Amino acid sequence: MAKKIIIASDSFKDSLSADRVCTAIAKGIQKVDPSVEILKKPLADGGEGTARLLTQVRGGQWRSFSVHDPLGRGHQAGFGWLEKEGLVLMDMAEASGIQTLQQTERNPLQTSTFGFGELLQKAFELAPQKIMIGIGGSATNDGGIGMAHALGYRFLDKQQQVIPPNGAALNTIAQILVPPDIKPIKTCSIEVLVDVQNPLYGPQGATAIFGPQKGASPEMVELLDQGMKNLARVIQRDLGKAVANLPGSGAAGGLGAGLVAFCDAEIKPGIQSILEMMDFHRDLGGAHLVITGEGKLDQQTSGGKLIQGICQAAAQERVPVVALCGTLLADYETITRIGLEAAFSILNRPMNLETALKETAYLLEETSAQVYSIYKERI
Repeated sequence: MAKKIIIASDSFKDSLSADRVCTAIAKGIQKVDPSVEILKKPLADGGEGTARLLTQVRGGQWRSFSVHDPLGRGHQAGFGWLEKEGLVLMDMAEASGIQTLQQTERNPLQTSTFGFGELLQKAFELAPQKIMIGIGGSATNDGGIGMAHALGYRFLDKQQQVIPPNGAALNTIAQILVPPDIKPIKTCSIEVLVDVQNPLYGPQGATAIFGPQKGASPEMVELLDQGMKNLARVIQRDLGKAVANLPGSGAAGGLGAGLVAFCDAEIKPGIQSILEMMDFHRDLGGAHLVITGEGKLDQQTSGGKLIQGICQAAAQERVPVVALCGTLLADYETITRIGLEAAFSILNRPMNLETALKETAYLLEETSAQVYSIYKERI
């Protein structure tokens, strides 16, 4: 009986799409054993590209719209529509992702989720039964007030003036005005897919942990964190919702909290929902080995990321999981805690980042051939 190998990988950022990663790994395995049965399962973790991938897998329709990017410029973004299921699949990064900005443009005091809110409004117009939103890869740190503004909410300062919905405004919010016709916002269930458990503010909050990669200086981090605390206080008073310490409320610069507060959304571990939609548990039947991968494997991988979700699912079927990565920063203890049997860096010599990105496909192919040579007699 032919061996069945599942290749289930995320993309390698700035290098290869998830599909191309899976193809490169498959080529390496087939060098060793052309008869092996290979099932390729390109995956995503709730960031940019997740909605497109799931829409394609589920046979949905992709719809595009003109919205605004995080700095208010015109931008094309879209979402998936599964009409028979009444299901919308969205990535906040389509409209408000960090990939929409140049490095020099990143400033979480000025960026806003307004464009994502415009996109969400388009989704509500379809009267869906359910909306699933991946919120990874954000350029924003506004607590979701930009999104809420696009949906009709207004945020007032102490002088009862409407304030601009961006990160810099968080400290000046004194009152939240709920739109008079809020029913369309709350007529469907909204599932927020997160891969982090960070609270809204504090040492492990949205700003302290993720703000610097979005362009925040130490001074900005302190200012924005105080703003998040103020937002949580006003939400509690005006909307009656406690969002500060919800696991995942700090995801996407506090958009997790914003979706709960302004849209009655529910935060869920993203990878579990994604694997269910991909029928991953069914595919594990009869599998002998799972090979997964991501660009960098480190301590964060054990915090609800894609690889850990794969390992948890595979463990139920007693299928071993091996990971390939570009950068391996996890020690043996972390690797086993994630649920991996082993992890391997694909780098075969000292090289700069440009070379590594250029040779990723080749390095994946060669490393997977070596790894499968070790495992082929054991499975």
